[in-house]
Amino acid sequence: MRDCLILGQILAFEGDPAQLGVGSVRHDRRGAVHVRDGRIAAAGDADRLRAAAPGAKVIDHGDALILPGFIDAHAHYPQTAIIASWGKRLIEWLNTYTFPEEGRFGDPDYAARIAARYMDLVLAHGTTTVASYCTIHPESADAYFAEAQRRGMRMLAGKTCMDRDTAPGFLRDSAQSAYDDSAALIDRWHGMDRLSYIVTPRFSPTSTEAQLEALGALWAAHPDCLMQTHISEQVDEVDWVKSLYPTARDYLDTYEAHGLLGPNALFGHAIHLEPREIDRLAEVDAALVHCPTSNTFIGSGLFDMGLRDRLRVGLATDTGGGSSFSMLRTMAAAYEVAQLRGTALHPSELVWLATGGSAAALRLGDRIGRLAAGYEADLVVLDLASTPAIAQAVARAGDIWQAVFPTIMMGDDRAVTEVYVAGRPVSAGRD
Repeated sequence: MRDCLILGQILAFEGDPAQLGVGSVRHDRRGAVHVRDGRIAAAGDADRLRAAAPGAKVIDHGDALILPGFIDAHAHYPQTAIIASWGKRLIEWLNTYTFPEEGRFGDPDYAARIAARYMDLVLAHGTTTVASYCTIHPESADAYFAEAQRRGMRMLAGKTCMDRDTAPGFLRDSAQSAYDDSAALIDRWHGMDRLSYIVTPRFSPTSTEAQLEALGALWAAHPDCLMQTHISEQVDEVDWVKSLYPTARDYLDTYEAHGLLGPNALFGHAIHLEPREIDRLAEVDAALVHCPTSNTFIGSGLFDMGLRDRLRVGLATDTGGGSSFSMLRTMAAAYEVAQLRGTALHPSELVWLATGGSAAALRLGDRIGRLAAGYEADLVVLDLASTPAIAQAVARAGDIWQAVFPTIMMGDDRAVTEVYVAGRPVSAGRD
């Protein structure tokens, strides 16, 4: 659809409500998003926009809430089939479940099947952008990008690199092949349509210093790419890193010493950071990604949302380490984790984390994550009364935030009534 008006309730954010205040978010009870050629032309009062665009096709979602499509800033699409695997902590979980499954992704057909299944799942939950780790196999990245391109999605990913003998032999590459494979994937996919490549060392325990050095050189050669990795997810992991890198000042130093720290860096988890690491991350303007369902599921710890005062923070499922493909469930978990640390996040902050906050973490805050003119028209439409329990809570709501919060805490894919990718309704399957 080249020109349409999508009607419903809307929430338009100017920026992070934790900094600007809840009053900075505009709620239009009878609002509209004017979409033209895959981008938002305007968002605001429905009557005003209908008068300004009398020839546009009208799609009316009634009382449903229109938001930017959810943005998952850290995921592992190859772990789709092992989500909700029982009973292990991080290192044992990787060896028992993750690595055997990731070993299957050298098969292009298998990788393509899982990539398609994964994107079906995330779209069904209202997620339109994901930053994913692939496996060491270039075929896994090709499958992901090809499927995203077919659907017209804005997606990011990178070939995961591991060459240390802490990873199983069938999942190890080398410093040279990590560089060469990643460089070829950058040439093939980065900047193609709505796709972006991310330089992706899994984490320093599974890479030699030679590989980290090679990936630092690759990143320096392609500074417009992001770099993603993990840091300080569990206490025993931090101790493991210290044993593998005895001369490093701390976990972060294992990356910085090899050119893997900068303003386009994304660090997943970041639960057990030391003061020097926080200072240095803030100094270079790196981003952190909070993965609350994963952190509770694997028993990692409680992320400190106070770090938002100094750092960009995105929100993520970390599937399959996380226990859900839903960013609604992830918002609920973020609320619960913050409560355990003594902070009650406002519903506006939770919505922002899953939209504009994650967009900012991915350096895409000028393109996605807001209902604003010029932004790409990736949208999710939510039924705020999708179950009887949610509906009875909404009936008592005094304002939009009391009406949104039950869906955040109890909603699932039943709440998602429509998803638009670049202005195209996904459920329709065609323009």
